[in-house]
Order: sequence, then structure tokens, then C-alpha cells
Amino acid sequence: MENTTQELTSIFPKGEKGSNDLFTGNAYPTALIDADSIYNTLVGNVYFEPGARSNWHSHPAGQILIITDGIGYHQIEGKPIEIIKKGDVVKCPPNVKHWHGASADVGLQQLYIIPNTDKGIVEWNEAVTAEQYSINNSNK
Repeated sequence: MENTTQELTSIFPKGEKGSNDLFTGNAYPTALIDADSIYNTLVGNVYFEPGARSNWHSHPAGQILIITDGIGYHQIEGKPIEIIKKGDVVKCPPNVKHWHGASADVGLQQLYIIPNTDKGIVEWNEAVTAEQYSINNSNK
């Protein structure tokens, strides 16, 4: 049966709305495994409503995204936008600026894995502008 409402199937709790200083639109990050000195890995889930996205950011040891539902975008600075969807796995290289979020019409749910947290977790940068996002949407 076709899903005409484009509702996402939640695997994990939605959590609290993320800070407007770090996200544009409605994004709900939830930590699932906190960083510690044993595993040195942080794992969480983010639910992005349609049009929501992270700011540009980087991770000292990189980041892995596992898309669990929906459709969205991922972009590494200076490279073309990538469409990401349920079942995709994305590697964000260490210390490379990137952003990710939902498409304009469909939300996105992703697991994020940040390894080697002893090197640091995240460096946040500026917001992805409406112009950057709309240019990216035209590449669908």
C-alpha cells in the first residue's frame, strides 16, 4: 500500500526539539549511547521534519549516518548534494564541513555514530542558508 502521508516510522523516541542555534526547522536529536572512556563512541538518533536541516559542522574523528526512514540530503562542503534515503549509510570524513537534513517534502530519520570521541565530538558552524538549501532542492 502506498503511503500518501509520508509519515516516518519511528524506531526510537523523538526527543526534544533541537536548538535553533544548531538546526533550521524542526529537528529532534536524541542520544542513545553517551560517549564514555570504554567505547569512545557516541550514538544517537535525529528526526528531521520536512525542510529541517543541521548547520554546517564537522567532527574531529568523522561521523557515520545510517538512514532509517525518509528522504533527505547530505552535502560535504565544495561537493554536490547527495540524496539520502532509508537504508543508506553515509561516511562524513574527519574534520570536513558538511550538513544533512530532510528533503523539503519528506522527513528524515537517521542514526548518527561518532567514533573516537576522545578526539572531540563536533564543531558547529553557520546555518545552511535558505538559498543554499533551495539550490540543493533543485538538484533532486
